[in-house]
Amino acid sequence: MTQKITREVTPLTESDCFTLFWRVKEHFDFPLHYHDEYELNLILNAGGARRIVGDHVGCIDDVELVLVGSNLYHGWFDDACESKEITEVTIQFHRNLFNEDFLRKNQLNFIRNMFDKSQQGILFSRETTLSLKDRLMGLKAKTGFDSVLELMAILHRLSQSEGTQMLSSVGFDDHHARSNSRRIVKVFEYLNEHYGEPITLADMAAHAHMHEASFSRFVKKSTGKTFIDSLNEIRLGHATRLLIDTNQTIAEIAYGCGFNNISNFNRIFKRKKNCTPREFRENFSGARVYI
Repeated sequence: MTQKITREVTPLTESDCFTLFWRVKEHFDFPLHYHDEYELNLILNAGGARRIVGDHVGCIDDVELVLVGSNLYHGWFDDACESKEITEVTIQFHRNLFNEDFLRKNQLNFIRNMFDKSQQGILFSRETTLSLKDRLMGLKAKTGFDSVLELMAILHRLSQSEGTQMLSSVGFDDHHARSNSRRIVKVFEYLNEHYGEPITLADMAAHAHMHEASFSRFVKKSTGKTFIDSLNEIRLGHATRLLIDTNQTIAEIAYGCGFNNISNFNRIFKRKKNCTPREFRENFSGARVYI
């Protein structure tokens, strides 16, 4: 049987700009889920809780702010959190709240880039979170046009903040390959289609009509990673999705995602995810539901 994650149907209608949930609670009680809408999640006083975004699993601090892209798995769980007064402010808004043509205007470039990156999940710095905490909590007191302007102002501030961290692997989300360079987009499209096959630097350089050395520098400049690291990240992204969504054995997943032996897969997985594939799968066991 294929294991699935809950697809949430949010209460947003086409006539709404966004919705905001605010509550103080004793524990996290919502399963791992995804939805079409973007989600900005502020969590206070929940140190030790566990965060899952895409294939990322981490322990949260007492203050945290995360932007989750459309249809990206996410959830927060009690784990080691002992607080009985967790504050959660959740803002959800449609993917098309900001028209693509609108986002391409010079003044909106930062927000557009942030939305693209949110397909991996973005963790904002503690400094940024604390500076915007009161404004986010104060949104519930605003109404009408003023509330929309305030949300836009907050998003603009976030889009220009420093110290952000991408959470999920590039390859985990099918829509990751968003870049101003059409050439690098084509490279990642090819890697996502053929990640299970043997792929060499020479193969990809030829596919991109570039010399190997030039192609290697191009990938490094575009992604900040070597070609091998980029390829392994994509393969791991697909592997982690299979670990979550299916009952395939770890060996089947490793070979199916292009790794030539189990030892290599386990070693790379451990280095990138700080846990073994088996431990990673077990991390999701308490959050999985069947639909």
